[in-house]
Amino acid sequence: MKHTDVAAKPTYMRLLRELVQAYQAFEAYTMPHIKSWGLTPAQFDVIATLGNTEGMTFRELGERTLIYKTTLTSVVDRLQERGLVERRPSTTDRRSTLAVLTAQGDALFQEAFQDHTEHLRRRLERLSEDEMEEAITQLRRVRETFS
Repeated sequence: MKHTDVAAKPTYMRLLRELVQAYQAFEAYTMPHIKSWGLTPAQFDVIATLGNTEGMTFRELGERTLIYKTTLTSVVDRLQERGLVERRPSTTDRRSTLAVLTAQGDALFQEAFQDHTEHLRRRLERLSEDEMEEAITQLRRVRETFS
């Protein structure tokens, strides 16, 4: 049997390969679009998470984004330098600081988030409703396997 024979690979290894390749394909499709807004994926994640909120503490922001806590501060720093995010003291906890979108950041969120959602919809709607539901179910099961 050849080394490249699919049947020779254990099923879990084929699943891992598909997961990685699916993620890589997703990134290859989304990255240029996010970068067209002058943002890194981490910056887009912060703006998308803060959008339509009154702001969040860094702890909340870290829990709701895909960004490692150690990276979050520098991402917010760069967004603050660009005038898209500002830091405000929390009114409920003097030890906490909120990250809040500025008017410029909110305008970018309103435009970029809707545009990016449409960009993703166009591609994902190549799947039928049933295929999307099945993918959701199966991906949830995979995620729960690791939880």
